[in-house]
Amino acid sequence: MWSVGCIFAEMARRQVLFPGDSEFQQLLDIFKVLGTPTEEQWPGVTSLRDWHVYPRWEPQNLARAVPSLGPDGVDLLTKMLKYNPAERISAKAALDHPYFDGLDKCQF
Repeated sequence: MWSVGCIFAEMARRQVLFPGDSEFQQLLDIFKVLGTPTEEQWPGVTSLRDWHVYPRWEPQNLARAVPSLGPDGVDLLTKMLKYNPAERISAKAALDHPYFDGLDKCQF
């Protein structure tokens, strides 16, 4: 769902949300937008292989990063981009999200 969230944001923005040109820069770009992950948000994150001490950034408002989505779209994107994989929205729940209420779901 993380990748779907990135693609969702890129389609709405018409440009990459996290434009890092290396693995390290990619992480920094993610942290600058979503905030540096903490143990409270993602238990065990600091124990992950290759984890380093990163600068502390506070989360930014995704509505500013992707203004064309509107409140429901930003809410869905936020749920797709949760750091802790266990907290990310499932594909089924994403399809049931209010963002898609205007679609004819009989064809799914």
